[in-house]
Amino acid sequence: MPFYLVQASYSTQATAAMIKNPQDRAAAVRPVIERMGGKLHGLWFALGEHDVVVIAEMPENVNAAAVAMAVGASGGISAYRTTPLLTTAEAMEAMKKAAGAGYQQPK
Repeated sequence: MPFYLVQASYSTQATAAMIKNPQDRAAAVRPVIERMGGKLHGLWFALGEHDVVVIAEMPENVNAAAVAMAVGASGGISAYRTTPLLTTAEAMEAMKKAAGAGYQQPK
């Protein structure tokens, strides 16, 4: 299954709710990912541009998009970015295919 990196930021209201009532957000996200056929590998809170980082496996892009839509529609997120990830083996396969693609830079 493909891997995905998710970077998200909580809304002001969601952050206030977590301060008032600390909670394990991985426990809230895991069942959503699993219902879409995926697997949560980890969820970390972060300092900087995004509040949380997630690594998950999903069967395909449509399932990853469904999770993004469900989470985004909740109103608890102010920013959400999903990045498809390639394993080293997949990247090497892409490199081999790129070698035969025949692309030429502008001259």
